[in-house]
Amino acid sequence: MQIATEPANQPEVLALIEQLDAYQKPLYPAESHHGIDMAALSQPNVIFAVARDPSGQAVACGAIVVEPAYGELKRMFTLPSHRGKGIARSLMLWLEAQAQARGCHLFMLETGYLQPEAIALYERLGYSRRGPFGPYTEDPNSVFMHKSAAGPLH
Repeated sequence: MQIATEPANQPEVLALIEQLDAYQKPLYPAESHHGIDMAALSQPNVIFAVARDPSGQAVACGAIVVEPAYGELKRMFTLPSHRGKGIARSLMLWLEAQAQARGCHLFMLETGYLQPEAIALYERLGYSRRGPFGPYTEDPNSVFMHKSAAGPLH
């Protein structure tokens, strides 16, 4: 498995993001979708990474938006055929390490309550639940989580 920073606007990567949207959009009402658009994924404060299998196929992607106070994980997705192999875990840890190298030591995320596998992964990686942050407001469809590079937050 190889993880590297890559442009998001590649056909193979766009296909991953389209699969993510196709999975999430039917689960929640439109006002509960908090994705990030392609233009935003190309901004200098965004670390966008792709995980590729040994054959070079893009099998997962994710981003961390580095803000002054925290980094927010966005657009995490692993192909269903490659889940359960530790790819998402490796990708998240890689993104966190890249953000730490930029001086970011607090990580946040928003995910949907109907994604128990994602929530379980985040909890295994030390994320704990919290209230809304940044531009978010209370939403019964959202689960907000955070983690400090120094260790779990409660």
